[in-house]
Amino acid sequence: ADESSGYESESAGGERTAAAAPSGTRGRQRRARTAFTSEQVCRLEKTFQRQKYLGASERRKLAAALQLSEVQIKTWFQNRRMKLKRQI
Repeated sequence: ADESSGYESESAGGERTAAAAPSGTRGRQRRARTAFTSEQVCRLEKTFQRQKYLGASERRKLAAALQLSEVQIKTWFQNRRMKLKRQI
């Protein structure tokens, strides 16, 4: 009993666990993972080689050209910079 994870004490009486909805039905839904086309990835990589950070106007133009959202572009660049950082 002394080897518990400590989570039991957080839901004393079970109020929190009883009120929780099944996973995925409460709060904001996660967006489905975007499968970029090879053309999109190629263009993103070329742009990344020229500049590691995009300004708002550049991000808007690239998003329009690739038919992606600005958030998808921003996230791709963030992930790509982290990938570069891990490689170095």
